[in-house]
Amino acid sequence: MMRRGDLSIRPATPADAPRVREITEAAYARYIPRIGRRPAPMDADIAAQIVAGALQVLETGTVLGAVVCYPDGDAMHLETLAVAPEATGQGLGRALIAHVETQAARLGLAKVTLYTNAKMTENLAIYPHLGYSEVGRRTEDGFDRVFYEKTLRAP
Repeated sequence: MMRRGDLSIRPATPADAPRVREITEAAYARYIPRIGRRPAPMDADIAAQIVAGALQVLETGTVLGAVVCYPDGDAMHLETLAVAPEATGQGLGRALIAHVETQAARLGLAKVTLYTNAKMTENLAIYPHLGYSEVGRRTEDGFDRVFYEKTLRAP
């Protein structure tokens, strides 16, 4: 669990599922017109992510963000990140990414990997700014995806 002031990041519980669904729907809805369909995170199986221990929530008294990540080989894969629209611009997304990187380092993993949709242009600027390098582009499941990774410093 990460704490910064009144912010905490903890494993999600089944009771968090409705709020996580609400945040994810709100965070990704603006991309539907760009992509031409619902982004994949909007249809993810949140209950299965919770059971797998892959879903973490960020709260400051109420849940304002969520991240899905899990070890994959020598990397921590960041699958999904969502922040409630009313809480954007407060550094919560960056806090969630830092949490994923900290978890990866704690497990001795060499890097963090992620992908985003090519039409989510805001993300194409954010990830390089946070030290992620583009490592490929391809179409998967009908989505044009841009793949990134960040090598973590040795402990």
